[in-house]
Amino acid sequence: MTTTSAHIMSTPQTIPAEGIFLPEELLSQVRESFLHVDSCPFTGKRVFFENAGGSLTLKSVVERSAEVAGIPDNEHRDNPASHAVSQIVSAGRNDLASFMGASSGVIFGGETGTECLFRVIRAAALSAEEGGSIVASSVEHPATYDATAQWARRTGREWIEVPFDVETGQVAAAHYADCVRPDTRIATILHTSPITGMSMDIAEIVRTIRAVAPECVIIVDGIQHAPHGALAVDDYDVDAYVISPYKAFCRLNNGYAWVSDRLSVVDHDRLLGKPADAWELGSRDPSAFAGFSAVIDYLAWLGGHFTEEPSRRACLVAAGRAMQAHERALVHRLLHGGADLPGLCDTPGLHLIGPADSPYREGVVSFAVAGVEAKHVVAKLGARGIRVHARSDDVFSGNILRPLGLKAVTRVSLAHYNSADEVDACLAALAEVLPRP
Repeated sequence: MTTTSAHIMSTPQTIPAEGIFLPEELLSQVRESFLHVDSCPFTGKRVFFENAGGSLTLKSVVERSAEVAGIPDNEHRDNPASHAVSQIVSAGRNDLASFMGASSGVIFGGETGTECLFRVIRAAALSAEEGGSIVASSVEHPATYDATAQWARRTGREWIEVPFDVETGQVAAAHYADCVRPDTRIATILHTSPITGMSMDIAEIVRTIRAVAPECVIIVDGIQHAPHGALAVDDYDVDAYVISPYKAFCRLNNGYAWVSDRLSVVDHDRLLGKPADAWELGSRDPSAFAGFSAVIDYLAWLGGHFTEEPSRRACLVAAGRAMQAHERALVHRLLHGGADLPGLCDTPGLHLIGPADSPYREGVVSFAVAGVEAKHVVAKLGARGIRVHARSDDVFSGNILRPLGLKAVTRVSLAHYNSADEVDACLAALAEVLPRP
């Protein structure tokens, strides 16, 4: 077993600013584990830097989920196949709990992560004491930003928008302190932004909220954070945490929510004959659970290269730290250059969202260039085999871009299976696309 103490001990704040690349041989094995890692089935060879829109999918996920999808038997029947399906679902739930770092509460699946967030916010709003306020930040995805606004209106509560720091790309505890009141019933937090690329200090924000409104229901959107580092729900002191597996190396087919013991038993949509903490309506897709278990198998394998601790959870934490360190190295190269190529920070007229070397940046670099439309950059890079994306002032991103004073940004989003060579290819293409003196 290979052990790298820098990865074992690192946290997002202690990882060096320049990051730590995965060993070359290990990165080759990592890349071999994914489908379409360097080519698109429709356009041919390309670099995939659109991970914030959905990650690449593990080969093992497709193989295992397809195998289970073919089983005709449902759960809760008295036959061996049905019992086997129940074991697959149970193992998947246990793996989800290990991934999230949750030792209590309830995990349930839904149509998407957004749907899970809407359901949890709706249940919290309808069951909370009347009156008071609901708080959300302008940095959030519409999954919470829109849901809280709607359910504040529908329940006759004040909806309070927490601003974020346009210089750092983060919302901080101090921002919440200015907005949370003793009668705040619900507060939502975005763990990591897919636009600014910054993670939030969940622990400090939660402490600030609880100091003012101890009984407030706190709901976290962890969808963008999930593929970039270890989750630790037990440490957050929140009431709900939601992920979307398609952003964490799995299939595009559902979302999962964890709800605390307290929130799990509030009045919510359920079949009346089910237990008070039952949230799933109808049978779940066992192949989805099997697919996510394949993700956890992969992450445990990866983490095993960086820790000698035998537990599955310890390996997941070690994998998260190694992924963060590698992504930090990729981002540093993209921003500051390498292999005699200038970085984005060397581009005249480029407006970078957030500080270049922030320890809170997680795999996303968004920027605007004076006089150049983001869609133009995306198209020109695409023609050169670099797949990125433009985020515009629309239903998904407008509430974040408007405070930044931007109509659109080009987003380059990286993951732990990307390589330094791919970053160099992107920099070379950008040198052709972006204006230079």
